[in-house]
Amino acid sequence: MKLSFKYISYFLLLVLGLNLTLTSCTSDLDVTPKDDDEFLSETFFQDPASYKQVLAKLYSGLFVGGNDGDGKPDISGIGGDFSSYLRLLFVMQEFTTDEAIIAWADGTLPTMNTQKWAPANEFLYGVYSRAFYEISLSNEFLRQTTDEKLDARAVDANLKAEIANFRAEARFLRAFSYYNLMDLFGNVPITTENDPVGFYYPEQKTRAEVFAFIESELKDLDASLVASKANEYGRIDKTAAKFLLAQIYLNAKVYTGTEMYGEAAKLATDVINNSGYTIANVPYKNLFAADNNTNGAQSEFIFPIVADGNAIRPTGGGMSFILHASIGGSMDAAAQGMDGGWQGIRTRKEFVSLFPDETATADKRGTFYTDGQNLSITNVGTFTDGYAVTKFTNVKSDGSKAQRNDIPDTDFPMFRLSDMYLMYAECAVRGAAGADMGTAVGYVNQLRTRANATAITAGNMNLNFILDERGRELFWECHRRTDLIRFGKFTGGDKVWEWKGGVQSGSATASYRNLMPIPATAIQANPTLKQNTGY
Repeated sequence: MKLSFKYISYFLLLVLGLNLTLTSCTSDLDVTPKDDDEFLSETFFQDPASYKQVLAKLYSGLFVGGNDGDGKPDISGIGGDFSSYLRLLFVMQEFTTDEAIIAWADGTLPTMNTQKWAPANEFLYGVYSRAFYEISLSNEFLRQTTDEKLDARAVDANLKAEIANFRAEARFLRAFSYYNLMDLFGNVPITTENDPVGFYYPEQKTRAEVFAFIESELKDLDASLVASKANEYGRIDKTAAKFLLAQIYLNAKVYTGTEMYGEAAKLATDVINNSGYTIANVPYKNLFAADNNTNGAQSEFIFPIVADGNAIRPTGGGMSFILHASIGGSMDAAAQGMDGGWQGIRTRKEFVSLFPDETATADKRGTFYTDGQNLSITNVGTFTDGYAVTKFTNVKSDGSKAQRNDIPDTDFPMFRLSDMYLMYAECAVRGAAGADMGTAVGYVNQLRTRANATAITAGNMNLNFILDERGRELFWECHRRTDLIRFGKFTGGDKVWEWKGGVQSGSATASYRNLMPIPATAIQANPTLKQNTGY
């Protein structure tokens, strides 16, 4: 069992009856969980173990949608499976792009395939609410762990020191949620532990103001997070904060109008040279196997979302969704380590074209299942239209079985060092100060060598190549929408793919769709919110 999830499973058992339901994420962003089961109450915190249990709740919310798997969803009005943070990020970052498409016709889900979404979209409501729910829990945890509170409870010095680390992790997870809100929706409210609890309308901030808040938090956390690689696997350290800071700097032109590629390159250099994380010396496929926490892949996992088939309650969220939904047609579910397929996710032919060589010596990152699958997607609702993807598996790297075949053991690499290599390379191509082109070529070739792809030279290094290489290395890892927007290819007609714009051949879409609309339900709850232009 993976150590971090041991505590999550304990926590879920301890507070099984608790229902932390967010009923209005914008009229009361700092939702305080009810004290019906003494969670986050003075009585609850008399147990010294309670602090780590609450921290575990913050981490578990990245995978599951409720305290009992899917059975008791955190978010009112949307099931635990559909409101899993990872599942919702996958919907936003992948279905909206050339990397993925889904056959299902649940509610407004088909509009995510076509860039036809509208404010009354339950999946937008889901990710908006999930992010603010996690922010609310983080804020309340921070309120409950001040020095004043800990002294009043006579918490000993050793536990206080450990809680200081917990607080830093909670602040990072809050910043991570604000990053996703800024990236997806732009102008959103900001609340912290210093704001009042109860009904009020928090002020909507500009995207630049949200950026400044995240930047300030991440810089400050460098002094309080544990040293790089010194935390339990699956928990945050200083390097995770540096990674997220580099990520917002890489996209600063989109978020604030000001380029910060030099700052991104400086952080990338620091992480690559000084963090202790290393590119895993394993086959590419092992990075996404059921034992990727122990098979060597973990050496480059800076921020994994941890899975554990025995510790996690039954759920259709997280990696359960990604693995089940990508199996169908003539695929053998058992070969993927799963108990069946949900006939859902495939990729589009334009993405397949990034891997032109299909010989035995081809780029090993092109993990497509083609038997019985059509390259072109004539009917979105037909699973066999579009190549399936076998990147993630619930099978160990030696071919042996995982713990279970319904809930996978495969960890999701939200941040990994390979991305830092590609960030540095992009900054070099963009002419960032301090980024050396020769070093960048070396970094890219290190990744390509592992993938059995042909080495490149400085002559290959242009922006189109970098975007394509990010797709080859990082596809289905929840980066594609953000990348395409940064390169100016998400909307408009410069880059089209099947069913973009709602037509099979693909069509240009309006640039305002680079931002998602503020969900209609959020504006109903907080009428002071202003809708994004175009919606």
